[in-house]
Formats: sequence, C-alpha cells, structure tokens
Amino acid sequence: NRHKKNIVLYMVAACRAVAINDLLDRASERSDILHSLSTTLSHDLDSQFPPIGRVIMPRPSMCHTASLQTPIDKYQALQVSESDLLSLARSLLQAWEDPLAVLSTSANTLPHPAQSSISNKIQELQEHSKNLGDGLDILSGKMGPAAQTIASLPYRGGNDIGEDRISKLINFNFLLSCFRRDSHKIDSFLKILRCRAAKMQPEMC
Repeated sequence: NRHKKNIVLYMVAACRAVAINDLLDRASERSDILHSLSTTLSHDLDSQFPPIGRVIMPRPSMCHTASLQTPIDKYQALQVSESDLLSLARSLLQAWEDPLAVLSTSANTLPHPAQSSISNKIQELQEHSKNLGDGLDILSGKMGPAAQTIASLPYRGGNDIGEDRISKLINFNFLLSCFRRDSHKIDSFLKILRCRAAKMQPEMC
C-alpha cells in the first residue's frame, strides 16, 4: 500500500510538472507574439512620426507602469523567485487592459496612412493579451498565493489622446512604446520561468 501511495504521489507530481511546463510553453509563445506585434506596430508608426515628436515625447519613466519595481536585466531576473516573476508578469499585463482599449479606439481615427492596418494589429494585441492573461491566471493557480498577487497600476491617461495630428501621433506612439517596453519584460520573465521549469542551466536561459 505504501509503495502504491508513493507511485500515485509521484504520478500526481509528474502530471503537475507537465501541466505547468505545457502552460509555460504556451504562455511564452503568446508573449513572444505580443512583443513581436508591438515592435512591428512601432515600426509602422515611425514612418509618419514627426521629428518634433522625438523631442517632446514623454520619457519611459512617465509610463503608468513605471512605478512597479522590476528586475533591470536578466541577471537580476534570475535572482527573483518563480512566484514573484509570474506576479510581475501578471501585474504588467493586467495594467494594460484599459490603455489597450484606449489605443484601439484611438486607432480608428489615427492620422496615419496605415491607419487600417494599425487598427487591426491593435485588436490583435488585445486578443493575444486577453488570451495570455487567461493562461497566466490558470498558471498562477498552480504556483501558489504569491503568484496570485497583482500590483495595482491604474491608468490615468484618460480616453483622449489629443486634438491635433501631432498630439495624436505623439501620444499614441508614447502609449505604444510603453506597452512595447512592458511586453518585452513580460516575455523575458516568462522565458526565464519556462527555462527554470525545464531545469536548464541559468546561462542557457
């Protein structure tokens, strides 16, 4: 009986590990798409970005998620626990629910030749973001209370990105640059989590 119990416990542990690895694989793939899409969008916008925009666009420290303390490089990220890394990724992702809706609405009237394409890509961002969020919610349930902690990072930028052409382009570009920055962090954190789950050496992560 004791031997059978040990086998059952081992099988449960193995299934749990496989489930987490599988979820991390899928989450990592989605976060990669999210970051790639935001990078493509940034390149699309650059083609019509006014030179003055680069001078007066707000700094990254003005992003609404800038107050969240995150690792500044991979070395620091490798020192953070799995639960805390997942908590950071979920906090960043959830903080973009409202701003992505603002980008989506604003894209409909964006003064840009590729407006239609940009609008479609923003909708894709919203869909991938929601799907990734759902997956991370399931994952957090398997990784304990610390992973389920989410920092509050309210967006207070409002729904209006500006009246004139230059203001609209600058504010849209700024908001997207903040998302691109955060999507890179989310992608990095999830790749490190996947790497750890696969028990790779730190230098291979």
